[in-house]
Amino acid sequence: MEKIRGFEVAKGFEDKEINLPVRKTKYSAGYDIEAAEDVVIPSFKKGIAPTIVKTGLKAYMQDDEVLMLYNRSSNPKKKGLIMANSVGVIDKDYYENPDNDGHFMFAFYNIKDEDITIKKGEAIGQAVFQKYFVVDGDVAEGERKGGFGSTNK
Repeated sequence: MEKIRGFEVAKGFEDKEINLPVRKTKYSAGYDIEAAEDVVIPSFKKGIAPTIVKTGLKAYMQDDEVLMLYNRSSNPKKKGLIMANSVGVIDKDYYENPDNDGHFMFAFYNIKDEDITIKKGEAIGQAVFQKYFVVDGDVAEGERKGGFGSTNK
């Protein structure tokens, strides 16, 4: 079968019983993403860094596609979780990069007064594949040299 778009378990997570994402209903746009391990997200304090929640997943896609990571709609109200970057953008060339194999993660802040524990296998967000367009005269020719935050290196 030709690979067009999809999810795989990232290196280092092969023996961690990671579930590949699924859509829950026929008309859902998003694939439900689960936490790869238990993690505590501390209550927000000024100056605190976001907590990274590992998924154990990587994604492959076509040249003109991007994977967008979104929070679960229930997370802010029920758990006080908001994504630090609002929306995650996973580019095609992030897949199998040399730094982390393309492992994508969620960065959360907890706006509740108490720490929140996320359990392995708990749904933490959604992933949506989308087409994107480039402008006339686009000349992007750079190549990714690493993982998270490596575009300008």
